[in-house]
Amino acid sequence: MNYRYVGKSGLRVSPICLGTMGFGTWSDKREAMKILDASYSMGINFYDSAEIYPIPPTAELAGLTEEIFGEWMQTKSRDSVIIATKVAGAASGWLVPPVRSGLTAIDRHHIERGVEGSLKRLQTDYIDLYQVHWPDAVVPVEESMAALDRLVQAGKVRYLGTSNDNAYGLTKANMVAKYEGLSRFESIQNNFSLLNRRFFDELAHVCSEEKISLLPYSPLGGGVLSGKYQNNQLPKLTRFQEYIKEGNSRQQMMARRFVNEDTLASTAKYLELAQELGVSPITLATAWSMHWDFVASTIVGVRKAEQLADIFAALEVQVDAEIIKKCDEVHKKYPYPMG
Repeated sequence: MNYRYVGKSGLRVSPICLGTMGFGTWSDKREAMKILDASYSMGINFYDSAEIYPIPPTAELAGLTEEIFGEWMQTKSRDSVIIATKVAGAASGWLVPPVRSGLTAIDRHHIERGVEGSLKRLQTDYIDLYQVHWPDAVVPVEESMAALDRLVQAGKVRYLGTSNDNAYGLTKANMVAKYEGLSRFESIQNNFSLLNRRFFDELAHVCSEEKISLLPYSPLGGGVLSGKYQNNQLPKLTRFQEYIKEGNSRQQMMARRFVNEDTLASTAKYLELAQELGVSPITLATAWSMHWDFVASTIVGVRKAEQLADIFAALEVQVDAEIIKKCDEVHKKYPYPMG
């Protein structure tokens, strides 16, 4: 396993990170344990969670994913695993989190309450990478960064990261950290895939220049790049089948963003390319995501342990200039299919 550093930190992580957001809903505890064991046996040392998981977030289940992961962790050497989790973003953002009565903010109170809850559920005394799940547009970033830095100084957290942010937000936060002598964000976790290249617009340059790592999530475009939604199919027990058939307005809007005429047309081309290369489209999409120098580790998620094989196969795929060129040609034909 060729481990990579996260930002300027001392965290050395596997190029694939196992996301756990479905543990407790999409995957029951028994299956989650199988997925974790299979990943660990493959050399995966990096695992990502959040205090509001599993998804879809509910007040009744929030924190269950961390509890499942924490129980599994008791069977492993703590130092052999890099744990990343997140404090819920501000309730004034795109989602009202089902924790702390839906009044969350990225301030001292909620950050401290969030980390204490996560530490308890994870059954550990420190978190390797503590991330802001999404930005707070109200609380001054100076207050947020100072509160996060206190966790580092107290030894509860090793390093900090953010997610679902833009170039301005990431740059401002780290400039505040620099001039105030605070811990900075070493990583950013954003949506990034063959179907969503928005990260290249500005953030890729920021990350490369400032040595901040992207931890891309949804490298399979929410499963669209597997081909399972082609020809207007909505297979049972898939995210967007559930969102379209039973989801709320936000989930249905998300489904339309991921599953639409352009994303399916793009996917058809990537399926052809994968066939030409003799690999699974899942393998191609994962390998493409891992290819970029600003990426430390690509976050993947599965419902069943057997789904991991095509993902792990990406560790053996060398994405060369010719593959990048062919992928770029698809993007030129269907630019920004997710909007």
